[in-house]
Amino acid sequence: MRSHLSGFGRPGGGILTGVSNPGQAAPDPRRWRALVVCLVAGFMTLLDVSIVNVALPSMQRGLGASSAELSWVVSGYALTFGLVLVSSGRLGDDRGRKKMFLIALALFTITSAVAGLSVDPTMLVVARLLQGAAGGMMNPQIIGVIQQLFSGRERGRAFGLFGAVIGISTAVGPLSGGLLLQWAGEAEGWRWVFYVNVPIGIVALLLGLWWLPTDEARTGERRPLDLVGALLLGGAVVALMLPLVLSEQNFSGAPWWLVGVAVLLGLLFVAWERRAKRTHGHPLVNFGLLRTRSYAMGTALGLLYFAGFTSIFFVLTLFLQQGRQFTPLEAGLALTPFAVGSAVSSAIGGRLISRLGKPLIVGGLVTVVVGLVVTDIVLRLDPSSVGWAIALPLLVAGVGGGLVIAPNQTLALEEVPAREGGTAAGVLQTGQRIGSAIGISAVGAVFFSSLAGSRGDWSRSISSGLVITVGLVVLALLVGIADLIAGRVTRRRQAPEEAPRTADEPTAEAPGSAQEAEPTPETAPRHAAWAPDDGSAPDRGPAVVGRVVRSEDGEPVPGSVLTLVDETGHQAARTEGDPDGSFRLVPPGPGTYQLVARAQGRAPDVGRVAVSAHTSAYDVVLGPAAQDHAVRTMS
Repeated sequence: MRSHLSGFGRPGGGILTGVSNPGQAAPDPRRWRALVVCLVAGFMTLLDVSIVNVALPSMQRGLGASSAELSWVVSGYALTFGLVLVSSGRLGDDRGRKKMFLIALALFTITSAVAGLSVDPTMLVVARLLQGAAGGMMNPQIIGVIQQLFSGRERGRAFGLFGAVIGISTAVGPLSGGLLLQWAGEAEGWRWVFYVNVPIGIVALLLGLWWLPTDEARTGERRPLDLVGALLLGGAVVALMLPLVLSEQNFSGAPWWLVGVAVLLGLLFVAWERRAKRTHGHPLVNFGLLRTRSYAMGTALGLLYFAGFTSIFFVLTLFLQQGRQFTPLEAGLALTPFAVGSAVSSAIGGRLISRLGKPLIVGGLVTVVVGLVVTDIVLRLDPSSVGWAIALPLLVAGVGGGLVIAPNQTLALEEVPAREGGTAAGVLQTGQRIGSAIGISAVGAVFFSSLAGSRGDWSRSISSGLVITVGLVVLALLVGIADLIAGRVTRRRQAPEEAPRTADEPTAEAPGSAQEAEPTPETAPRHAAWAPDDGSAPDRGPAVVGRVVRSEDGEPVPGSVLTLVDETGHQAARTEGDPDGSFRLVPPGPGTYQLVARAQGRAPDVGRVAVSAHTSAYDVVLGPAAQDHAVRTMS
């Protein structure tokens, strides 16, 4: 969805302008149907993280699997899922998201069938490893497609629906597994936990062929894949997650020395990526994204929240099934209020995030903390009807969770260019997988240690586990508050510099090209809703925001000067870009302006932008002084 400049016959020349109604590009009419396909596929892959847990006893009886083999059935999926997220996101960005999505979906459907047909534990473990890799390949494409097809408030709604899918799939996994086991029987019911994916996968595959947008033909030189970077990052992720997932069964026996290996491989990965940046300019991960506060803080918040969010279901399922002798179906039903609350609030949060911003996420985290604290208090009282007693506090926690996952994902990716949407999503989701593994490991260690020390006191043990869970969510809350405060401080500092100049002031800073160049419409830039870093409502008066980046690698251009010139040729607003390339211009009112951008060592450029009554977001892409450049809208 990028606007490209074909050139006007002179080095550094060329202007991108809008059509008669610039700032509004016709959205893809298939976008909502494509989203349905993505949500169905995403639901399958995320459901398989939790649905298998309740079927483990059935697998053990049916296949004669050992405890270690059962552990690999669960942890192996999470391991390979997290392993391939970043490299798969990059492949989707470079080679086509539809192609990668369909390949991953086909592989996931096939491996689901193989898992259900398994004749021994080894076959089942191998199938689960491959199934996890297929799920990890698919999820970055889903977020990349949302980034590509949706903008503004619609993107928030789309991410809200995807957040609802995340919440529902995690929470109803035990319920779905319990229903399938009750329907198919304990002996062979575990196979249907995998078989159920096959017909859904086939239908989604056919609909994906019809409804997903065709991958755009890539022009110019194809970016290298950076296989060394992928191997180093994959090794670091495996070395970090392996002891975490194995510690769920035996904390003291986990290979914790691998954490040191993960740190070493991580350092080698950073060094290699810097070398790749200098050598060919196309590393696996663009570390420049981490200099964007919304993305860096959103990734950190997501890691911490998922550490607490996922561990809730881990300890509560153990407590209900083993401590209170609930059946798998009864345990799933007891956790359903969280899923219901999360599903409803996720859809609502997706609509509200463009108006409320980061305060919505902070409010959601506070609500989660309150719900979990009340749940802990109720469980300490050891009520006889524990399922009914925890229903309301879990519903409250679920409502809060729905206001965190999708809104945080929306704001974290708001300033990420669409060309890097898959890679950025891969990094974001890898953080979430690592957070989940850390949370389950930490909460599980405390839970089982308390259970052993109290000689089987389940009420005391579940309370100990929930204290760690609440602590992890509180850490996510502190990150959200810090981000909110930092954004407001930054905006206060920038406010004096953003005062717009009136049309009567001199136009000495406006380059002559703004008046002399004859704009030629090339494409319609896309208008996108923008959420300011301080988390306040994004649409408060006309403004133009965005980043100035280099055309060759997308890195920010510091020290740029940006000027808005009105239709009479007078300067309407002027500002200097921040070190991270971001800028904000506040014109006196809505209208069509010339946006002039200059920076040392870069060819100046000018493009026509449409400013509405709200905030409009544009990226300014400047080439070297002797190359073409462009102004394009931020996807």
